[in-house]
Amino acid sequence: MRYLCLVHTGPDIFSGLSEAERREFDRDSLNYDKDLEASGHFIAAEALQGPETAVIVKVRSGEMSTTDGPFSETKEHLGGFILIEARDMNEAIRLAAGIPMARLATIEVRPVYSIPDPDRP
Repeated sequence: MRYLCLVHTGPDIFSGLSEAERREFDRDSLNYDKDLEASGHFIAAEALQGPETAVIVKVRSGEMSTTDGPFSETKEHLGGFILIEARDMNEAIRLAAGIPMARLATIEVRPVYSIPDPDRP
């Protein structure tokens, strides 16, 4: 089963790290992705730019509207994700605990919902 590990972080998460510590943290993150890949658990992972770079898109009554920036004022925002394959939620949680960002941020583990094909009985 697939699980999405959502990384929720604050705006100044790396402010207490030196440049060398930040590079080491990035190295740890990339190496963990490689470990997940080697064990057959890795599907995809990406870090996201800050919420100030976001554009919110809505379509209401056939009309599209956009809004720049974050949708709501929060202390944390979505900082990235790792999509994994795991046997069950317990294994997904164990794998999420190994994500280096778990040391500085919050990891939300959520099962992926597979949308049934409406054209297949």
